[in-house]
Amino acid sequence: MLGWALTFLVVALIAAFLGFGGVAGASAGIAQILFFIFLILFVVSLAARIFRRV
Repeated sequence: MLGWALTFLVVALIAAFLGFGGVAGASAGIAQILFFIFLILFVVSLAARIFRRV
């Protein structure tokens, strides 16, 4: 999932560089959403791993 977030971030940067504002904004928004979903799942995974050891 982090790979997809980075892919959309790169697409957003390239689109912004080329002047496609709408595409850049949409790609940046998608990248941000995917990144936060990744962080949430990562924290849940860490918590599950800690609770399994106890």
